[in-house]
Amino acid sequence: MKKSQVNDNQEFSRGLQSRHVQLIALGGTIGTGLFLGAGQSIHLAGPSILLAYMVTGIMCFLLMRALGELLLSDLNAHSYIDFIQRYLGDNMSFVAGWTYWVCWITIAMAEITAAGQYMQFWFPHLPQWVTGLVLLAILLTLNSVTVSAFGETEFWFAIIKIVAIVALILAGAYMVAVHYPTPAGHASVTNLAAGGFFAHGAKGFFLSFQMVLFSFVGIEMVGMTASETANPKKVLPKAINEIPMRIILFYLGSLLALMCIYPWQAVSPTSSPFVQVFKNVGIQSAAAVINFVVLTAAASACNSSLFTTGRMLFSLTYRGKSRFAKRMGTLSRAQVPVPALRFSTLIIAVSVFLNFIIPGHVFAFVSSVATTCFLFIWGAIVVAHLKYKRQQLAAGVTHKFHMPLFPWSDYFILAFLAMVAIVLVFRTDTLIALVGSVVWLAALSIGKYLKDRREAEKPVSMSSDDSDLK
Repeated sequence: MKKSQVNDNQEFSRGLQSRHVQLIALGGTIGTGLFLGAGQSIHLAGPSILLAYMVTGIMCFLLMRALGELLLSDLNAHSYIDFIQRYLGDNMSFVAGWTYWVCWITIAMAEITAAGQYMQFWFPHLPQWVTGLVLLAILLTLNSVTVSAFGETEFWFAIIKIVAIVALILAGAYMVAVHYPTPAGHASVTNLAAGGFFAHGAKGFFLSFQMVLFSFVGIEMVGMTASETANPKKVLPKAINEIPMRIILFYLGSLLALMCIYPWQAVSPTSSPFVQVFKNVGIQSAAAVINFVVLTAAASACNSSLFTTGRMLFSLTYRGKSRFAKRMGTLSRAQVPVPALRFSTLIIAVSVFLNFIIPGHVFAFVSSVATTCFLFIWGAIVVAHLKYKRQQLAAGVTHKFHMPLFPWSDYFILAFLAMVAIVLVFRTDTLIALVGSVVWLAALSIGKYLKDRREAEKPVSMSSDDSDLK
C-alpha cells in the first residue's frame, strides 16, 4: 500500500503486546492530575480526598468493565466510537468522536504546561512554552515511527512512575515509623487526622471531584488500543481487570504517604505536592528525583495523548471524501496515522502560544475543559453498553466477560457522572468550562444536522443505466 493510498481496508498493525497495553492505560492515567492536581484536591478536601479517589476509582472500574464487554463483542472495531455509532446512532458518534479528540487535545495541553512548570524547578527563568515546544517535537517523532516504538516509550515512562510511587510509599512508611523531623513537626499518622477527616465539610469534599476525575481520565484508553493489540481476547480482559485496582492503590498509597509525612494543611494548591513535601522536609536530592519523575509523568501522559488524538482523528476521517479527510485518513507504510498525528500536534501547540502570553492560567482552564468533556464521553459509553446489553439479553446471548451487577452498575456510573457535573456549577472556573463544553456539544450537533440536511438535498446523479432508459 502506497503512503498516499486511502481505502476502507486500511488497518493498524497489531504491534502492542500485553505489557504495552497495561502500561499504556496505567501511564496515560497516572499523570499531571495526580502529580500536580493533587495539591488542589488536598487543599479542598483534606484527608477526605482519599474517599473521593476511592469512589471515583470504583466507578472507573465499572466503566472499564462496560467498555471491555463492548470491545470484546467486535474486535474489528477501530475504537469504542464504533460502538457508540452502532447503538446510539451517527449523530451521537460524530459528536462523541470529535469531543474525545478535543478531550485528549486539552489533556496534552495540560501536560506540556505542567512540564514547563516542572522544568522551572531546575531552571527558574526558563519560559514554560520552550519546554512544551521541545517535548512536542520529540514525542511527535517517536509516535510517527511505529506503534511498537510508542508502546516501548510508554512502557518505560510508566515503569519510572510506578517505581517512584512505590518508593514514595515505602519512604513515607519509614519516615512515619522513625518520626522523621519536618519544619512542621514530625512525620506521623496524626498529620492525617489533623483538622478532621472532612476538614472543609461536604462542600470541600464534593468540590474536589473535578480534579479527582481529571486524575482518572485516560483509563478508557484501552478502547483505543484494541485494534492494535496482539491476542486481544486474552490481553484486554486482563488489562481491564487489573489496571483500575492498581491505580486505586497507587493513588491512595501515594496520597496517604504524603499526608502522613507532612501536614496536608501546608500543601500548596498550585504546585506539585510530591516535590513540595520532600523539598520542605529538607531532602533536596529526593525533591530533585521526584521532580524528574513528575516531568516524565507529564511526558508520558502527553505521549498517550498524541497516540489517542492521532488514532481518533484517523477513525473520524478515514472514510471521508473531502481533501482534509482523505489526507487525515491515511496510514504510513508502518501503518501509523502520521498526517493525523501531525495535525493533532499542531493544534496542541496552541498551548505553547497560550503559555507564552498567559502562563499562569492555562493548566486550570484546560483541565476543567477535559473533565467536562469526559463526563459526556464516559456517559455515552455507558448508555451504549446499556443498549447493547439489552439487545444481547433479548436475543438470549451471554458472554464470559460481562458487566457485574448489570444494569444497576451502569445506573451507578451515570448517577456519579451527573453528580460531578452538578459540582462543576459551584466554582467559577469549572462553570466556565462546563458552559463552554455544552456550547461545543451543541455546535457539533447543529453542524452535523446541517451537514446531513445539505447532503439530503443534493440531487441524486443518474446512473448510465437510468440515462439509457430515459
